[in-house]
Formats: sequence, structure tokens, C-alpha cells
Amino acid sequence: MTETPKRPLRVWAVSDGRAGIEAQVVGLADALSRLTPCEVTVKRVAWKGRTGRLPWWLNLFPRRWLTPESDIPGPKDAEAWPDVWLAAGRATLPLSIRAKRWSGGRTYVVQVQDPRVPASMFDLVIPPKHDRLTGDNVLPITGSPHRVTPERLASEAKAFKRLIDPLPRPRVAVLVGGKSKAFDLSSERAAQIAHSIQIPLEQEGGSLMMTFSRRTPEPARALITARLRHLPGVIWNGEGPNPYFAFLAAADYILVTEDSTNMATEAASTGKPVFVLKMDGSSLKFRLFHEELERMGAARPYGGAFHGWTYEPVNETDRAAREILARLGVEISEAEAPKPKRKPRAPKADPA
Repeated sequence: MTETPKRPLRVWAVSDGRAGIEAQVVGLADALSRLTPCEVTVKRVAWKGRTGRLPWWLNLFPRRWLTPESDIPGPKDAEAWPDVWLAAGRATLPLSIRAKRWSGGRTYVVQVQDPRVPASMFDLVIPPKHDRLTGDNVLPITGSPHRVTPERLASEAKAFKRLIDPLPRPRVAVLVGGKSKAFDLSSERAAQIAHSIQIPLEQEGGSLMMTFSRRTPEPARALITARLRHLPGVIWNGEGPNPYFAFLAAADYILVTEDSTNMATEAASTGKPVFVLKMDGSSLKFRLFHEELERMGAARPYGGAFHGWTYEPVNETDRAAREILARLGVEISEAEAPKPKRKPRAPKADPA
């Protein structure tokens, strides 16, 4: 092991700006910061025109097609590159593949998720286990890196204290996703989900804390809201501060639709009972993921009733951060790490 560097590690968290993708790399960057001093910069890659839709191997001169807001240095500016490049999303691949060479070998390149290109193109790949990717420089983890920590949950619970404290127990957080390649949420399925939540809540006298994804179809959102709005609780309509993390903090039980790895992993990090809600569609990868959570004791299929159990919170984000530092040869201080220094983010650009 080498000594902890005297200056903070310069870490870039690079994504295409999509909230779920950005949360993964920012969560991993913050985990690094909890273990060793870091200066974290968030980079949002955006491409001119339809360049971002091209396969990485057709994007031969990527810097030419980047928007100025992406702020990615070229090969003639090696000193500007970070110590660690954390990236996720297809839009980042043309840059991640070249980052090692452009930085003159000074940058350690980590690609989160399965890049669907040879893992040897990066220093480390961190895919979910259900992608079944293996290799010497591959670290499979359960689910995805995320931003949930006990400290963040406590802070968010305090921020929404007036909203949540009056709610009767048991408090049930319901995290609803939506349409994806493998899943959908029809009005019929939405009605089934609403009914399966309504009955036990009315019987047990608890309260509802519900959020929807941007992917939730509007008919399904409207139907679920109409069926459950009479119950004690909060159905967040997307306006004002987002109580998502406060809901996780305050929940006695967490229900999450089966379409989202991020939401399920974040829920499982709380150590609270997680129930998986069935949607329209199916996916082998997601079935493997949910079975993995079940083996870890974190999640169970929802059968229309709430019941409690205990398990060790799933903390794969910190495990991935420790592996990165170990491969870098950075000694981890077990003492309380300083809060990450976060540079201002560039204005958000719509990804091409």
C-alpha cells in the first residue's frame, strides 16, 4: 500500500445527465470521498446533433462532436485529467475508451454498468451481478451504486419532519417506476397494485408515502392516485422538494416496482423490509437480480400483506469504492473522512 496522497484525489463523475445514471457515478464518487479525501467534479456529456446515438466505434473523433458544456479535455492537455474517471451510460463510452490514452496514462478509468465492449478497454468495470460479466478487471456488485447513506437519510428525514411525523404507523413507502424495454405499467396492472396496497393499509391503519418515476405512464399514475388518495399519507405530485429519501428514512415497509435496479438497491440499503411489485412484462436479468436480493434477505415478492424481518443492509457502493482505492494503492483511513469537495456543476444539457 502506498501512503494516502497529500492532495485530495481528483475524481470526475461522468454521465449523460440522466438522473438514474448520474446517481450511480455520483454515489460512487461520494463513497470514495468517505474513505479518502477527494475533490469531486460532476461532468455531463452531451453530443451535438444525433452523434450520441451512434455506436462508440462510429464516433471516431468524439471531441469534435461534444458540446462545449461537456468540458472534456483533449490529449494535448493531459494535466487537466483527473486521477479517477467514473463513468456510466452509453454516451460516455467514446470518451471512457480514450481517457487512459488522452490523459497520458495518469487517469484510472472505471466504467459502471456493463459497457457491452471488452472490459479490457478500461481499468475496472463495475457491472451488476445479474449481467453475468466476469474478468480480472471486473467487480460485479449487487444492483448499482447509489447515494443512500444513513447520514443522508437522517438529514432528509429532518428536512421533511413536519410532513412525515404526523403520519400513522406502519408507514409504507411505495416507489413506482414505469415503462422500460422489459416492463410496462398498464392501467389494469396499476389497478391491481392500488388494490393490493389499499386493503392492508385500511386494515392496519397505517399511512402511504408514494412517489412516481418520470417513466410512469400518466394513465397508471392517475389511476393509482385516484384509488389511494383517500388514505392517510402523501402522494408526491412532482412539485416542490422531492421527499424520496425522507420516505426511505421514515418507512416501516418499502414497496418497489420490479423495473428499477436503482430503486430496489437503494431500498435494500436501508435494512428495512423490501417488497417487489409485479409489473407487465418480464426479464431474466431482473429476475436474477431480485432472486439475489432475496438470498441476501433484503427483498421478497409482494403478496398483498405487510410483515417485517431483519437483514444486514446492502452496502455495495462502499465495497466498490474500497476496491477502487485498493487497486489504486491508496491507503484507506478508517477515521472519519472529510466531506467531499464538490466543484460547481456545469449547466445541465439535454443529452443527444
